[in-house]
Amino acid sequence: MSDPYQAPIPQSLPPIDLDKIEADLAGVEAALERLESGTYWADEVTGQEIPSELLAEDPTRRRA
Repeated sequence: MSDPYQAPIPQSLPPIDLDKIEADLAGVEAALERLESGTYWADEVTGQEIPSELLAEDPTRRRA
């Protein structure tokens, strides 16, 4: 008898991309460090401001 409250287990799950997860985590950590240092809104190369619209699209963005 099956449990009506238990969700069915999918037969095939997509492969886990650990490299992508690691890169995403590194981006988040870098963004947090930049927030802490007060440089979050600045392009890492030019120093120019990164528009808030671009940061809204990608909060880990480092370049304008």
